[in-house]
Amino acid sequence: MSVSASSDPLAELSAAGVSVWLDDLSRELLAGGELKELIADKHVVGVTTNPTIFASALSKGDRYSEQLARLGAQGAQVDDAVFALTTDDVREGCRAFREVYGSSGEVDGRVSIEVDPRLARDAQATASQAVKLWEAVAEPNLFVKIPATCEGLAAITATIARGISVNVTLIFSLDRYRKVMDAYQTGLEQAREAGIDLSGIHSVASFFVSRVDTEVDRRLDALDSPQAQELKGRAAVANARLAYRAYEQVMAEPRWQRLAAAGANAQRPLWASTGVKNPDYADTMYVSELVIAGTVNTMPGTTLTAFADHGTVTDHGPAAEDYAAAEGHLASLQDAGVDFRDVTDVLEREGLEKFEASWAELGASVAGEMRSGTGPAAGAADGDSAGLLAIYLNDHYTGATGGLELFERAAAAKKGTGDEAMLADLARQVGEDRDALAQLMADLGVSVDRTKVALGWVAEKAGRLKTNGHLFSRSPLSDVLEAEAMLMGVLGKAVCWRTLRVRADTDQRLDAAKLDTLLERAERQSQALEELRVAAASRVLASRTAPGH
Repeated sequence: MSVSASSDPLAELSAAGVSVWLDDLSRELLAGGELKELIADKHVVGVTTNPTIFASALSKGDRYSEQLARLGAQGAQVDDAVFALTTDDVREGCRAFREVYGSSGEVDGRVSIEVDPRLARDAQATASQAVKLWEAVAEPNLFVKIPATCEGLAAITATIARGISVNVTLIFSLDRYRKVMDAYQTGLEQAREAGIDLSGIHSVASFFVSRVDTEVDRRLDALDSPQAQELKGRAAVANARLAYRAYEQVMAEPRWQRLAAAGANAQRPLWASTGVKNPDYADTMYVSELVIAGTVNTMPGTTLTAFADHGTVTDHGPAAEDYAAAEGHLASLQDAGVDFRDVTDVLEREGLEKFEASWAELGASVAGEMRSGTGPAAGAADGDSAGLLAIYLNDHYTGATGGLELFERAAAAKKGTGDEAMLADLARQVGEDRDALAQLMADLGVSVDRTKVALGWVAEKAGRLKTNGHLFSRSPLSDVLEAEAMLMGVLGKAVCWRTLRVRADTDQRLDAAKLDTLLERAERQSQALEELRVAAASRVLASRTAPGH
């Protein structure tokens, strides 16, 4: 099914009809010239972004500091600052791809920006922000990303109907994908009725790949049987191939043929989340196994580099036997006890949660830099800057105190279970991290506000009385809520380390190496807590089929 690797696998992939996009964008990529090199040398013809990518971009280097300091001095709100930063980067990205946009007949050369994920369950608000993003970037090769939630379908139709090009994201199930294609066609029909030229409207549908294997493999591991192990690592590609078959079916329908005759562009399938999570699998499998002409593959930088080095291109797209094998594999999963519909429902919910968490992290990073005034254009007097820094650090120290209480309580609740040792170790680390923050504050001449800390501790105690179904005792939901709270706390801590790491470049009182170590540890803690959260949510919230049904 594959040919030997050429001297330029990415060129071969492009020649096979796959558009190579990069799943990354940052001011460093733009200003440092790396994006231009990827366009010229690595056949990259588009870029996708999401809240996680922007949160990561802000943590690298200091290219955002001056703008953030200026916005802070102007009294800008955090959401407005995030909007300014992201639209500025995407606008420059669109301009970097102008030549590709023209030479591809306006098909490629695209840059995507996502609506605020907090709006994902509000169709009207999503559609309104899509218009706002489109007008702010003001470049014809923009894609506005809208998640394929049930509510998002209406927003997709409304946005397309206004002549705005859309990248539909977070698609996991075949049923939802068919509804996405229907929403796109409905939007085109409304645009045509409004007299809008359909040839200027483009769209891609981002079908997520690797996360499917991650979730399915986890469930297969839980079955603990040799037969289940043999099914691992194949669900994602099978699901994607069946998605492409659904696309072929829609393209053959009279409804689409009428739209195509009116000048409409096909909504190309885009393979997203193509970075391989399992080190036991080939690191290019989600590219090599999905070589289909007319599709897009958006890759994180590591996957792009890996494919450029040793990628192989399949010698044909999916045929009838491939579709039959894909259907057979999903049927085998069902027979083994893996509810695939529940898998895709969980992945959609978790995908939104991850983007919301990243959006919160992005907002916290922006707020931190705006308050600390680390950029050269801070414009505040030294005394004001020192006061803002003291407030910022004491806020984080107060949060760290409440967080430590939460971790210790969670560990105690899990006494005698398999999670006890892990949570106890995390509680120990969180205590050490709080001590490290106290030392950093001392190094900066900032005193701990004991009154604020005490109030924060009391607030955390009161926070136990969450709506978890039991007022004074634990319920099954407690595990989920605590895992979410601990994860958000660690993400907030990581933001603090990143903010101080930026300041360390200009403040000799801060130890950059120490901050790097703290940040790496926070990332490991986040990963462990995410696994804990997913496991708890699967136990408590996963749908269950009643006996006899």
